[in-house]
Amino acid sequence: MQLTLSIIKPDAVRKNVIGQIYQRFEQSGLRIVAAKMLHLSQAQAEAFYGVHKERPFFNDLVKFMISGPVMIQVLAGTDAIKKHRDIMGATNPKDAAPGTIRADFANSIDENAVHGSDSEETARQEIEFFFKPTDILLRD
Repeated sequence: MQLTLSIIKPDAVRKNVIGQIYQRFEQSGLRIVAAKMLHLSQAQAEAFYGVHKERPFFNDLVKFMISGPVMIQVLAGTDAIKKHRDIMGATNPKDAAPGTIRADFANSIDENAVHGSDSEETARQEIEFFFKPTDILLRD
């Protein structure tokens, strides 16, 4: 079993599609083993996305991520990282396959509905950023 971090971004939270997105996770065999809704501070968003600090989109990304609440969850399952990334679809919703979260719910490449870890190491770091080990409730 593998864990991955997933964030439903402010645009999708505003659209009230959290339940529809959760349904897709569960229908694909992923389990939600930790979840919380937060309104990120600027410091939290800057720290979380710090890997992109030198990129031209960094300030806009931070501004977007603090524009409203986000839903953050840990997903568990076999090959969870790849499965979650497949469900999300391409970063640019114009390139996302039909039926993916981004094809169905994203507004643009900047407001693209969801975030997901891209590797096991990133998943570990991202999960630790938002959750304590005791927050993750693995079950049979």
